[in-house]
Amino acid sequence: MKSTLLKMSLIASAMVVSSSLLAADKGMIAIITPSHDNPFFKAEAEGAKAKATELGYTTLVASHDDDVSKQNQLIETAIARKAKAIVLDNAGADATVGPVQKAKDAGIPTFLIDREINKTGIAVAQIVSNNYQGAQLGAEKFAKLLNGKGEYVELLGKESDTNAGVRSQGYHDVLDDYPDLKMVAQQSANWSQTEAFSRMETILQKNPNIVGVISGNDTMALGAEAALKSAGKTNVIVVGFDGSDYVRDSIINKGNIKATVLQPGWDQAQMAIVQADYYLKNGKAQKEEKQLMDCVLIDDSNARQLKVFNLSK
Repeated sequence: MKSTLLKMSLIASAMVVSSSLLAADKGMIAIITPSHDNPFFKAEAEGAKAKATELGYTTLVASHDDDVSKQNQLIETAIARKAKAIVLDNAGADATVGPVQKAKDAGIPTFLIDREINKTGIAVAQIVSNNYQGAQLGAEKFAKLLNGKGEYVELLGKESDTNAGVRSQGYHDVLDDYPDLKMVAQQSANWSQTEAFSRMETILQKNPNIVGVISGNDTMALGAEAALKSAGKTNVIVVGFDGSDYVRDSIINKGNIKATVLQPGWDQAQMAIVQADYYLKNGKAQKEEKQLMDCVLIDDSNARQLKVFNLSK
């Protein structure tokens, strides 16, 4: 009798171990983003990885560095390694359509975050920040900080990225209503801090009387701030977009940057993993393909609550 009970106990224990191992190994999810040198993209990757691990998946985390060819190779790798799903912050709205279609044809669902592509029906989800709404928040704050007058500069993101155009449009649909605000320069710095620094140096030589800089992202805002400080322009006001900890610190420490717009990158990436898990379990999408997440203005009233692209309550 004791022998039988012992065997039954061992079998039951083995089943528990076996089921836990299965639960902890649901397969691999590929997480592909732009360069982790940018804290926003790093937060995306870390947020997605944390949620995937929590739900029992292994992960392949990689960066395409906004290089379309590299992105395509990474998607090919995900297909070859039989990834269960791909979470992707893409390298180009048009150039990404083909690779996502290829993944779909291979039976691998893709969940896009942060940036849309110019086609629907091939990705299971496109989860993006409401960039237009966020840009309007930033522009309203910018105009208020400048008292609605003076010369200003706009730094644009990468032209192949739809977010760059949407944010710029949101800015101008507010700022163009102020007759005493004049944009004297508008240049792309390709989301880069280094490029933004050099662009601002050149712009300042031609436009020494600017009072403000509105930037398509925080990384460029930081580059602009560095150039302004180097030129002794500590009173020129800068507003960014993303909600990075670096910009938070500038706001708190009363640097040139006075505000930014938080797009919830961490939550967005985790949402993509949750929806991928649902899709893999149920064979259907949890929500409609196009999903917008509202942005939040960050200024000196709430900057201390910001950490890793997440605003504590």
